[in-house]
Amino acid sequence: MSKTLKCISPIDGSVFAERPVASPAEAAASVARARAAQKAWAGRPLEERIALVQAGVRQLNSMSDEVVPELAHMMGRPVRYGGEFGGVNERADYMAKIAARALAPMVVEESETFERRIEREPQGVVLVIAPWNYPYLTAINTIVPALIAGNAVVLKHATQTLLVGERIVCAFAESGFPDDLFINLFLDHEGTEALIAAGSFNFINFTGSVGGGRAIERAAAGTFTGLGLELGGKDPGYVMEDANLDWAVDVLMDGALYNAGQCCCGIERIYVTDTLYDAFVEKAAAWARKLKLGNPLVQETTLGPMANARFASEVRAQTAEAIAAGATPLVDPTLFPEDDGGTYLMPQVLVNVTHDMRVMRDESFGPVVGIMRVKDDEEAIALMNDCEFGLTASLWTSDPVRAARIGARIETGTVMMNRADYLDPALCWTGCKNTGRGGALSEIGYHNLTRPKSYHLRKRSA
Repeated sequence: MSKTLKCISPIDGSVFAERPVASPAEAAASVARARAAQKAWAGRPLEERIALVQAGVRQLNSMSDEVVPELAHMMGRPVRYGGEFGGVNERADYMAKIAARALAPMVVEESETFERRIEREPQGVVLVIAPWNYPYLTAINTIVPALIAGNAVVLKHATQTLLVGERIVCAFAESGFPDDLFINLFLDHEGTEALIAAGSFNFINFTGSVGGGRAIERAAAGTFTGLGLELGGKDPGYVMEDANLDWAVDVLMDGALYNAGQCCCGIERIYVTDTLYDAFVEKAAAWARKLKLGNPLVQETTLGPMANARFASEVRAQTAEAIAAGATPLVDPTLFPEDDGGTYLMPQVLVNVTHDMRVMRDESFGPVVGIMRVKDDEEAIALMNDCEFGLTASLWTSDPVRAARIGARIETGTVMMNRADYLDPALCWTGCKNTGRGGALSEIGYHNLTRPKSYHLRKRSA
């Protein structure tokens, strides 16, 4: 009997979807077909590739009515928030818009004697290993520019969102996409690592855990395969004395608790200047108390279950450890009787926290946030940098010069001022330290999905 992958719904623990794992022979044959299809695809005019990719995205949009409840079943996001296609369209449209510029040759010389230029060639076959928390958005970040640049794409999606890869590939196929060029594979860890170790791919983009990133690197060792890794995060917010308090509370708390805190660039720790601390804490706790925990298929629900009971268990452990070490919880559990000790987890705001507590240092990826009082910029910078991760940092002030000055000293991939939990497709999505390496979106994203090829053409003797 063949091995299968099962998506266990966080709503009720039932098996929502199941698919057979591709055998090594089946997976290798599929990748070989994608490699064969890539040559013709790369030879097509850029305008044709852009048009076909945009048609695939439009077809994906037409599936929204099915996708939204399907996501609720698979990973718990409330249906009231709709799907992810607003962000999908923003990113896809922008990457299509800049493709000609990003992929244009860099002409060094064009004279009677010499033609010297650097061109961008597709990597070949790109493997996208996508996560479950924003399963369409995170996948599209690489799929769209990779295909536009002339690559073939193999998509391996997270088991928790098992049907997403199937849906995306189906949408592109229905829009007239070439056969075998963009494929979805159902693979387990062993099968994925075996393909990587065999040098089956020219570039791999992985979004997931630090442990997963290390496994990818080990599997790719010696193959010289290019890697883009977006791993863990523990993104901070810093509220300064000249911040708009209500605005800061609303955006930071939404960034901390939206999607049950399961956001790559969600806010996991907040530092507030002494003069605003008490007011911020009071408003933040009130914000969290207003959430409605429950079944994500119910329109009134604003906080759905976490995607997996194992993830919720880790958040509960971090919270309990912090409270045992002296942290004070500000949200009364009696307000959230729906918390069942499983996937349904109430939101929590913690004060009297320190960096000796895991909840302020380890990735939580759940609906809990710690808030600390700071005396000045120096203390805030030190605390924001006291972390193994570096994805985004959110600074709250009315002074952009100050924000830029502080941002220059923060070890992070993106500095935001008066904004949080947002990915701008015009900017490189990147991180530092254990958050990983590489960069997606922007013109730099195209550069990572292509390789430079130099031409030095001497037309005649001097």
